[in-house]
Amino acid sequence: MPGKVLNYFAEGNTAKGFYSLYESNLQGLDRIYILKGGPGLGKSSLMKNIAREWREKGYDIEVLHCSRDNDSIDGIIIPKLKVAVVNGNEPNTIEVKLPGIIEKYIDMGEALDAELLKEHKNDMMELKIKIEEAYRLASSKFQNALKIHDEWEKIYIANMDFSKANAVTEELVERFFDGKGFEKRAVIKHRFFGAATPKGAVDYIPSITEDLDKRYFIKGRPGTGKSSMLKKLAAAAEERGIDVEVYHCGFDPDSIDMLLFRELDFAIFDSTSPHEYYPGRESDEVIDMYELSVTPGTDEKYEAELKDIIKRYKKRVREGTAALAEGQTINEKLEEFYGSTVDFGKVDAIKERISKSIADMV
Repeated sequence: MPGKVLNYFAEGNTAKGFYSLYESNLQGLDRIYILKGGPGLGKSSLMKNIAREWREKGYDIEVLHCSRDNDSIDGIIIPKLKVAVVNGNEPNTIEVKLPGIIEKYIDMGEALDAELLKEHKNDMMELKIKIEEAYRLASSKFQNALKIHDEWEKIYIANMDFSKANAVTEELVERFFDGKGFEKRAVIKHRFFGAATPKGAVDYIPSITEDLDKRYFIKGRPGTGKSSMLKKLAAAAEERGIDVEVYHCGFDPDSIDMLLFRELDFAIFDSTSPHEYYPGRESDEVIDMYELSVTPGTDEKYEAELKDIIKRYKKRVREGTAALAEGQTINEKLEEFYGSTVDFGKVDAIKERISKSIADMV
């Protein structure tokens, strides 16, 4: 039987710039193959092929998606074998600082004709500059959007009953963890379930939560304490030795959007736009922080102001998304230069070497 696939992002284009959580997800591994080389060398296809091969052998696979190209991936992990293959090209420059991990750097450049590539050096440098300009613009637009989002939050923060919000959190801590725990150190993994991409906001919540017995959908508005509640729940679980997958907000990585407790078979997540979902199973449960802790009538009282804020916020997000799309378009032109000189037979040979090395570990 084929193994299962867990899809997520370990990096993102956020309001705080490009943000990497790779190190957290590479902890506990024995070996990491880091692919080096420019775009268009077949790194994503190579990793997809290795993932397919080992999944067909019955191994579960974690697929780390690329936030700057919806059709590409930036890494795979085979947890049972404690091995990963990741893209070490910019901007995900992988610098592993974890003890006991063997790093194997794979030079994908051996598959291309470097001399032929030199003929296009100036054109390629110009494209690289334009790519960075596009991503800087995207980051600037998302930063502006975050400032507007802060305006949005202030309205609800001013109308919050924090004692009620704290009571909800305390009740959940007791419900989730009372009498539960393990005599071990909790393993905490930090990830993104979604990201801002050239095609807009993308998330893998349905895929990530599909095998769990229980799902809690947090509803509410910006500033109604959703992230603060999740941070407290994560801390309570860690104190009890319970492993936690902490999924950060792809827009503001300082916020938390989901916690997943595989040992307890449940997840709790922020189910509001742009990752809004509704219960679809009998066991699903909604926790509405607006209803539980915000002064009734707040939406109606500030309706005009909220409409203006939301309009400005969405405009900046659209502009940031357009900049990401422009960056991808330019990057595809850069890929053409590399791709035109690649011997894909050599790429296949590199893939086979990696696969054999992994098999030797088994």
